[in-house]
Amino acid sequence: EHPKMSASQVKGVSTGTTILAVRFRGGVVIGSDSRASIGGEYVSSRVINKLVQVHDRIFCCMAGSLADAQAVTKMAKFQLSFLSIQMESPPLVKAAASVLKELCYRNKDELQAGFITAGWDKKKGPQVYTVSLGGMLVSQPFTIAGSGSTFIYGYVDAKYKPDMSREECMQFATNALALAMGRDNVSGGVIHLVVITEDKAEHVIVPGNKLPKFHDE
Repeated sequence: EHPKMSASQVKGVSTGTTILAVRFRGGVVIGSDSRASIGGEYVSSRVINKLVQVHDRIFCCMAGSLADAQAVTKMAKFQLSFLSIQMESPPLVKAAASVLKELCYRNKDELQAGFITAGWDKKKGPQVYTVSLGGMLVSQPFTIAGSGSTFIYGYVDAKYKPDMSREECMQFATNALALAMGRDNVSGGVIHLVVITEDKAEHVIVPGNKLPKFHDE
C-alpha cells in the first residue's frame, strides 16, 4: 500500500506566475505572464492564458495549481451564468468574487489556488478583488499576486497613482509584469492584458520581443 501524499508533495502543473489587476479612470486592467511549469523546474507551457472570462465584463486570473484553478473557474462560470438568468441582469463583480471566495473557502484543505477578480458593473463601476488561498476576499484599487509579485512590490507601491488614464494604467501593468518576468524563473513568456470598461472587454497581448527593457538588460 502506497503512503498517502499531501497536496504539497505532489508536483503538478503550476502557474508559478505573476498576476495583477489595476483600476483606472473608467475601467480596469487585469494581466498576467504566460508561463506554466511543473514543480518549478520544467516549463510545460510558454503561452498559457491565465485570464479567464467568467462573465461579459468580469475576468479572473489564477495563481497556484493550474488544475485546481481551472476547476474552480469552471464552477464559478456555471454559477454566475445561472445567477444572471435568475436575476435577469449581469452579475455584479463582487458577486463573482464572492462565488470564488466560497469555493476556495469550502475546499481550502484540498485547493492550492488563489485568484484576482476584476471587472465593471453598473452599480460600482470598475472593481478589483483578491481571493486568497484560504478564501479571504479583499477589495483593493490594485493588487498583485503569484511568485513573481514578490519582486515588484516596491515598484508598484512607488509608481501606482489613483485615477490613472487607460494608457498610464496599461504602461504601469506592462512594466510591472515585465520586471517580475525578468527576475522570477517561473514567470515568463508573453504578457496577457484585458482592458474592461463599460463598453467592452479588450484582450491585448504584448509579445516577448515588445516587452519594455530596463537598465540591467
